Parts: sequence; structure tokens; C-alpha cells
Amino acid sequence: MTTPAAYRVSHLDALEAESIFVMREVVAEMERPVLLFSGGKDSIVMLRLAQKAFAPANIPFPVMHVDTGHNFPEVLEYRDQRVAELGLHLVVASVPEALASGMVRESGDGMRNRIQTPVLLDAVEKHRFDALFGGARRDEEKARAKERMFSFRDEFGQWDPKNQRPELWSLYNGRHHPGESIRVFPLSNWTELDVWHYIARERIPLPSIYYAHEREVIERDGMVYAVNEFFRPRAGEERFKAQVRYRTVGDASCTAAVRSDADTVEKVIEEVAATRITERGATRGDDRVSEAAMEDRKREGYF
Repeated sequence: MTTPAAYRVSHLDALEAESIFVMREVVAEMERPVLLFSGGKDSIVMLRLAQKAFAPANIPFPVMHVDTGHNFPEVLEYRDQRVAELGLHLVVASVPEALASGMVRESGDGMRNRIQTPVLLDAVEKHRFDALFGGARRDEEKARAKERMFSFRDEFGQWDPKNQRPELWSLYNGRHHPGESIRVFPLSNWTELDVWHYIARERIPLPSIYYAHEREVIERDGMVYAVNEFFRPRAGEERFKAQVRYRTVGDASCTAAVRSDADTVEKVIEEVAATRITERGATRGDDRVSEAAMEDRKREGYF
């Protein structure tokens, strides 16, 4: 008598299967889901997962970008190209338009991350989105580590970390009243290294700034910032050229690069495997405003 061979799946296959299950669950439960697509590596991976989840049909929901007006041009170019390739409907929630209308005001430090929140919530209400796929992972930052896979937001778009719904096994609770919504994080259990291994396995193209290249930069508070129209040196700060790459691609006014020679996906994997600093800890000036900067923003309705 022969025994059946043990059925095993790889770590990446297990993560992929969980994320696809979550996406299908959302489409089955919710009326108007949308995927937050910034052109960053996590939302790019989510698009690939969505392709697989609903193939051979098209992705059955639009994508939305909260455009701060301070974006890296390489990322915007990638965003538009990817949306066209996949035939997606792109919703742009524009911070510059919100500034022009008086909905929000420019902050004194020039960063626009905080004023993204009311623009995001306005777009959610306008389009009546009831589920928003986000690319946040628990390994990125401690406030994100508190999030459930399905994270409830009240009628004001706000999150209460002490009042989250239990998630037993793979039972996700998407119940909500009109005006309320659910943030959904299919990559919660992935790490930065998992994301890069998946990008390599799936041969997913990325914006060029994820790979090492030369830029004019300055050093501030231990981080390396590229000089651009949104980030200018202060008096006494010295400009110099350096080989850098980006681990995250947020607002250009507060996102730092890291010194790197990793110009291929294989070299990036080696680099990420060796680092002991999270990508947000290494590159996001906005997270250094206070110990609870991210949690405060999430309570207000941030991603």
C-alpha cells in the first residue's frame, strides 16, 4: 500500500494564498471596494495578487491614489503605465485641488502626509467606497502591527485600536453600517523580505527609484534626502552626490533614501536580509515627529 505524498507549499505560496483568499472574501462581502495604489512596491504586489485572485476576469474594482503633488515623477509614470496596461479605472484624490479649494491648509514644515487624510476620507465618502485595500504590513511599524486584517473605520473614517473585532482563524468580519468602512490589509503577514522575494519570483517591474542610482542629496537627522523641488537644503547643509535607492516611495518632502549599491532585485534581497532597521524607520521623516506619529494619523483616518 502506498501512502500519498505529503502536500507542501512554500512560504511564499502560503502568503499568496492567504492574500488571495482575503481579496476574494472582500469582493464577496462588500459592495464598493477600492485598492489604494501609490505606485509603491506593496501596492504593486497587491495588484499582482488581485490579477491572480480574479483571473481570467479583470480586476473587479478601481484603484485610488491620494496624490500629494509631491510625488516622485518616476513613480507617477509607473502608476499611469501600470493602470493603462491592466485597463484599470484610476481615481485620483488630489491634495493640490483640496488646497486650492480650502479644504486643507499647507503645514508649516512642507510635509503633506498629514493633510492626505481629509482628502482620502472625502474621496471615500464621494465614491461611497466601503472597503479599502491597503498595502500596510505588520513588520513596518508598531501602529501597523496593531491592525487586524479587516480593520473597522467609523462614520468619520477613524480607527480605534482598543476596539477591534476579533479575527478567529480566517473568519473576517466585514459588517458595517452605511458611511462606515473597512480597511483591508492582505499583506499583513508579509515582511519586506517576503515582498522582495515575491517581486523576484513573479518578475514584477518596479519604479526605477527602488534600485541604486546617483542623486544629489543632503544628510539630515541621520537620514539621506534627495534634493528636489519639494525638499530644499537648509542653511549649512551640504549637497553632495551619492549612490542611493528608496525602500519606500512616499511624499518626496519627507521620504529619505538609503545609501546602496543594490541595482538588481537579487542585490536588494541581499541588502534587506542583512539590515536591522525597518524600511519606515530608515526612510520616513514623518514617522519621527513623535513616538505615536503613525498611530495618531491612523486614528484620524490615515491609511
